[in-house]
Amino acid sequence: MENAITQRIANFLKEYEPFSYLSYEDLIKIVSTIRVINLEKHKSLFQINDTLHDAFYVVASGVIHLTVISDAEETLLNKCYAGDIFGLRPFFAKNNYQMTAKAREESIVYAIPIATFKPFVAQNSTVLDFLLESFAVNTKNSLDNKNHTLISDNVTYSDNQSDMQYFQSLNYNKTPLKISHDTLIKDAAQLVTENMFDNSLITDQSYPIGIVTDKDFRSKVATGRYPLTNPISKIMASPVITVTENISVAEAQLVMLKHAVTHLCVTKDGTDKSEVKGIISEHDLVVAQANNPGILLKEIKKSQTAKDLKLVRNKLTDIIQSSLNKNIPLTHISSIVGEITLAIVKRAVEQAILELGSPPARFAWLCIGSQGRKEQLLLTDQDSILVFEDVTPEKYRDVKDYFLKLARKATATLEKVGYYNCPNGYMASNMMWCKSLTDWIKQYNNWINTPGESTNEISSVFFDYEMAFGEQKIEDAITDVIFSNIKNKVLFLDYLGNDTIKKPTPLNFFKKFNIEEEGEHKGKFDIKTRALMPLIDGARLLILNNNIKVANSTYLRFKQLAMIDPKYSEVYLNCADAYLVLSKFRTLEGLKNDSSGQYINLEELSKVDREKLKNALAPMKELEDLIKDKIQLTQFS
Repeated sequence: MENAITQRIANFLKEYEPFSYLSYEDLIKIVSTIRVINLEKHKSLFQINDTLHDAFYVVASGVIHLTVISDAEETLLNKCYAGDIFGLRPFFAKNNYQMTAKAREESIVYAIPIATFKPFVAQNSTVLDFLLESFAVNTKNSLDNKNHTLISDNVTYSDNQSDMQYFQSLNYNKTPLKISHDTLIKDAAQLVTENMFDNSLITDQSYPIGIVTDKDFRSKVATGRYPLTNPISKIMASPVITVTENISVAEAQLVMLKHAVTHLCVTKDGTDKSEVKGIISEHDLVVAQANNPGILLKEIKKSQTAKDLKLVRNKLTDIIQSSLNKNIPLTHISSIVGEITLAIVKRAVEQAILELGSPPARFAWLCIGSQGRKEQLLLTDQDSILVFEDVTPEKYRDVKDYFLKLARKATATLEKVGYYNCPNGYMASNMMWCKSLTDWIKQYNNWINTPGESTNEISSVFFDYEMAFGEQKIEDAITDVIFSNIKNKVLFLDYLGNDTIKKPTPLNFFKKFNIEEEGEHKGKFDIKTRALMPLIDGARLLILNNNIKVANSTYLRFKQLAMIDPKYSEVYLNCADAYLVLSKFRTLEGLKNDSSGQYINLEELSKVDREKLKNALAPMKELEDLIKDKIQLTQFS
């Protein structure tokens, strides 16, 4: 690889974890072995059940989709953009690929040989920890250089404890076979065979001193190297690596890799001088990481009623609470919750179809607002639209009637699950928001071309959407209309810009919190309207202004803006961090009081938390000034 190209790739990788943890010299060594792969649109890099490659991958440009097959249906797990890591299975596991990686558009990926990268991992525990998390969970966005929200081969949940399995205690064999160190090999072999185990711990005075496996019997005894009359201690691997009880998947994987072993001995205090409590094998880790895309998703697919879906949503609340307690990054939690929420909506639509019969036309159900941004961590209201393909005029009424009935059944199901109806009526069950593709195109054109003149007031939530069910081509058509029409639409951006900066301020002139002065929430701080909405609206406005299609969530929008507009990168990054802090405050408030979390009781916060909340509001003024600088605000000021 030519020196200039090597340096360019090294400079690119240096911007992203885990490569940012390595020295530039080490990066140059790695880059010299990288293969650059050009993928045409819809070309697969690997597919489910393919034999593992000798490399893992980093997206250099373009978009890679990761999909799985579940119940004979292809399901999109994630979208990988520049800097994202995927295909780590050959680094840690031995079974074939569990997902398909396919180019959504013309893309370039870097193939990094496992053999080249592994020595650097062994020397750097931070890199190893990052890759372990990446293998164990499903979504990492390269724009996130502080929080480990990672793309990988697995999404895992605990069936029993409703927790992200990767971060919880690992299930392992708690009744291992234990053999005394002076037992003869022939007797030990008999015990292993009779108990149908493939390994045994070797003990001395009840303490673990070693381990034997099938491999030891094959390579050391069957070959004649050691006679059957020798004590088992002659062929055991020693010392045995011990760990504490309640070890997590992450920790077990880390220890195995560090010590290059396939089994761990669990003891009461984690040392070899205490009671044996169990044994962990590589197989236990593979099993723990094999449930893809997760038990909850499987339960959703099998659900028959709203009650079934509500039980899943209740478990999801437990996941959110326990994940926050374990300080799992909010970006990761949001990604997981977003996917499960979409799956719940999809199943609600499917249940309606099962009751009404096959749809008379193809359609797309789009979640909008917080669900569309995958930011709905609490049980707040549902927002949606339904777009059906164009039909002949004589069929239009009957087709629309069917979809309105479907939407009413689906939204009623979601209401029973806990997603209450949108107070503004922004739901597919409203005839205004259930119509043909052509009518929707006219709607978006009117909003964009004549803001302030249309009888339908513009709500910016219609510009945040994610398809939960239906035809991808219909969603793509809506996206194309928006972004092809929005170019040079100064008046529309002016309208959105003024709407953004007119939100009530979070702090008064004296830097005190502006709290509610009357009503049932008197004395509380409206974190949604005064803090989160300005960030959400500002990120959306600037994404539209820059014609950026790839980022849906507020956090990722600010991260993307920081990359394309380096002059203001500090402002964007501050806003991204502020959004996470504020979202966490709202989520904790909502979970504590079983509410939407919109109103924070400041008196219940510690002095440290109040200061943290106030600091998170600091980027608001910078964002307002940036919008005024970027957007011509005149007509609607």
